[in-house]
Amino acid sequence: MKDFWNEPKKHINKKILVLLVLLLILAIALVTTVILYIRIESIHNWIDKNILKKEVLQEKAVSIDMEDENTQVCAFSQYIGMLSNNNFNIYNSSGNKEATLNIEVSTPIFDTNNRFIAIAEKDGQRAYLITNKDLQWEKKVEGNISQISVNKNGYVAIAISNTIYKTVIEVYQPDGELIFKTFLSSTRAADISMSNDNKYLAIAEVDTSGTMVQSTVKIVSIEKAQEDSSDSVESTYKAERGRLITNVNYQEKNKLLCMYTDAISIIDNGTEEIISKNDDRKVTFSSIELTNNSAIIEEKSSGLFTADSILQISNSSTRESKEYVIKEVIKDIYTRENVIALNLGTELDFVNTDAWLLKKYIANQEITNVVVSNELAGIVYRNKVEIVKL
Repeated sequence: MKDFWNEPKKHINKKILVLLVLLLILAIALVTTVILYIRIESIHNWIDKNILKKEVLQEKAVSIDMEDENTQVCAFSQYIGMLSNNNFNIYNSSGNKEATLNIEVSTPIFDTNNRFIAIAEKDGQRAYLITNKDLQWEKKVEGNISQISVNKNGYVAIAISNTIYKTVIEVYQPDGELIFKTFLSSTRAADISMSNDNKYLAIAEVDTSGTMVQSTVKIVSIEKAQEDSSDSVESTYKAERGRLITNVNYQEKNKLLCMYTDAISIIDNGTEEIISKNDDRKVTFSSIELTNNSAIIEEKSSGLFTADSILQISNSSTRESKEYVIKEVIKDIYTRENVIALNLGTELDFVNTDAWLLKKYIANQEITNVVVSNELAGIVYRNKVEIVKL
């Protein structure tokens, strides 16, 4: 017992104690800040602006001067493309020109995916595929091009009208080799999309020959079409008469999203299911041009002369939805991959598919045209393009 009381006492290292207390205070402060950031709008906005530096002013943005007012602009991957007088100039996010390609197109149709951009002459014959900054191939088709689509691996589908058929669809490999043609004798293609595994081509068809419009989605097996295009349709989905389809888009795991004027549906494992309807609500904008998500803007009255805009983002796999609320009316939206740009007139909110603000762009003038990729955006004015890194 005497030895016990005489045993020397162990002393706690004061430096370690101070460090542990500081870490605890830091952890509490961090958790508190996150909670306040999520729950209190004024704090959220202050942190976005002053700490996270998410606000970009027009006068401080990188800009590219246009050669003429008829310049056509697109965004793809980490680049801004500007087409004028058959020259397609490619700029990086710092506004420096990195390449110039000869593209003989005056009224272009653009489609982008991953590092690929497909360009075609609307109602013309020429089509091109660009990979990053290099011209992969160019083609001249018979008839007039109405649609062009590229998947993330560089496979390109082109819808052509004004031939002996109502619509001809040609599909090309990334190296420019024609894989097959498929023909629509009595309908036009409202939209086309290829799956990311290069196995299927979805065709949104519209038949206007009857008293009511008939919309149909056909799934074509690319493997079967290479052997016999007349016997390559895997499945067909007919909508109720009078419903108009406007867009189709393959997403992850061969889920096909279909956008109608009144709803969004998903085709998965051989069945079609409506996942969003416009009934009894004021839906002002919709988009399925996203990676594994769809988005709609619903406008709700918040007062006698005011309204809120609610961005609802729905995951195509889990069916879970997230919201981003703006206390004013949205004038337009622009979507690509995981980015949604909301045009508020003289302000743009760039939101990701998790409903988090990426960047806020504030202009000194009305915004009328925006191009966006997953990495940057271009705000198009009469004589210049402003670049915002996302």
